[in-house]
Amino acid sequence: MKTTLEELLAFRTVVDTGSVTAAAEQLGQTVSGVSRALRRLEEKLETTLLSRTTRRLSLTDEGTVFLAQARQILSAVDEAEEQIALRRQQPAGRLRVNAAMPFMLHVIAPLVPDFRAQYPQIELELNTNDLIIDLLEEDTDVAIRIGTLRDSTLRARLLGTRRLRVLASPAYLKAHGRPRSVDDLRQHTLLGFVQPESLNLWPLRGPHGDHLRIEPALKASSGETLRQLALQGAGIVCLADFMTAEDRRKGDLAQVLPDATVEVLQPIHAVYYRNTQLASRIACFLDFLEARLAS
Repeated sequence: MKTTLEELLAFRTVVDTGSVTAAAEQLGQTVSGVSRALRRLEEKLETTLLSRTTRRLSLTDEGTVFLAQARQILSAVDEAEEQIALRRQQPAGRLRVNAAMPFMLHVIAPLVPDFRAQYPQIELELNTNDLIIDLLEEDTDVAIRIGTLRDSTLRARLLGTRRLRVLASPAYLKAHGRPRSVDDLRQHTLLGFVQPESLNLWPLRGPHGDHLRIEPALKASSGETLRQLALQGAGIVCLADFMTAEDRRKGDLAQVLPDATVEVLQPIHAVYYRNTQLASRIACFLDFLEARLAS
């Protein structure tokens, strides 16, 4: 007997969600139905794809190999359905987008209602990760990356740029004083990133050059966490304009050392697979996002 798409979809969804119960909920099926699909698939392949314990499911070596092929098959089916939808001139299908939490929260999420109103047939799935992900492994259509790109296996589209500013809350500046020079920062609490270290290079001009490598007194893995710490008066931070525009407008954060700040515009790219045709659902999302960033 031949493997069916239903069985492939059940297998992929169980792996992605981590359990048969969660997969059944996402697929709108019964737990027993998903379990039967997995059992049929393993019987047809005459191998075990998932190791089952009372605590969790994990892929066997055979399951890992088969999953990569299953993803490609299901992606090809999605693309075929997309081509049919193109005949109706209405982009449709699932669009899985990945971005760092701050960009998702401050840029993408506020645009979703307008995008959904314009493209109601596109099923958005928004995922956040502050580190670089593997698009195939995470089953992602497009990822937003800020800064210099290193992965040559991906296509990239420039969407815009971001500017960095050094900021602090009025409460912090009142309690600790406003730094008048870059050297004054040594006497202040600096907020920085756990990784990568490049995010702890601040665009401040001085004897050190046009960038100051800071030693944070307090570190976080997410820019959004650092923003919240700065708003609470925990220290001085360097963040992108797209995260802090509203805070600065309301006076909740104020720029520090503006005269010493070097204007650094970091690129914002959307990346997707080089070996696939740009699907219309991806293209219309990127067109929409680029237009909004420009405005």
